[in-house]
Amino acid sequence: MFKSKTIRSGGNAKTIKGDKFGEYETAIMYLAPAAQSLLGNVCPMAATAGCEMGCLSKAGRAGMFNSIVEARIAKTRRYFRDRRQFMADLVKDIEAFVRYCQRKGVKPAVRLNGTSDIQWEVAHPCYRRIETSDPAQLNPACFLSIFHAFPEVQFYDYTKVYKRAYRKLPANYSLTLSYSEANPAYRDAVLLAALDTETNIAVVYRSKHVRDAVAGCGKVDSFGHSSGERLAREVIDGDETDMRFTDPRGVIVGLYAKGPAKKDTSGFVVG
Repeated sequence: MFKSKTIRSGGNAKTIKGDKFGEYETAIMYLAPAAQSLLGNVCPMAATAGCEMGCLSKAGRAGMFNSIVEARIAKTRRYFRDRRQFMADLVKDIEAFVRYCQRKGVKPAVRLNGTSDIQWEVAHPCYRRIETSDPAQLNPACFLSIFHAFPEVQFYDYTKVYKRAYRKLPANYSLTLSYSEANPAYRDAVLLAALDTETNIAVVYRSKHVRDAVAGCGKVDSFGHSSGERLAREVIDGDETDMRFTDPRGVIVGLYAKGPAKKDTSGFVVG
């Protein structure tokens, strides 16, 4: 297990499953979702997509211990109050995680949006000192994003900000779109983005039984979208592992509802 001010590994059941394969270890950043910190909203599409009630921040240990919630709120407030220092802390922590993974003989994977949906690829420059024999390169280099600063790390996230699928993202950053039927316009925009870009879509089904009924059965329907068969995709088991960057392209990542999401009626959970 790795633990730092910003990221940690070993605390998520799904990433632990993936880590058991022995190739990667995954560290995740957990912030206070949506506007819980009262300083800003780290999930800009939460209300539109109807995912606040079923948010995974309320499941597991975070749903039981106030100290975990308070720590995430404090971390999120640091993010809003001093972005530059927050990014410096993140760089330091990822460097430590890379060294930790090197000692274990595994590859580092990082999911920055464990309970947030921040667009890390824009407006988040950072500095990292690069080892060099050139005395003129004593100052840390500035990078456009954390992904550019750590090409040796595999980053990935789920997102409801569908416009991100159209961006040219760094090669070491994998995004999976998050589906919801809470808002027809949002639903159609996500499906169109998936159609245009072949980005995978994560769908939360009502139960494991409902998910398993469609997973591995070839093509499924296109959720009533006007694009019809062009959007019909194979459903894979998204709970077997969290390593979305290993998924085949052009699939539906089938998840099943957990915690408060089991009672969701907004349209975020389907089936």
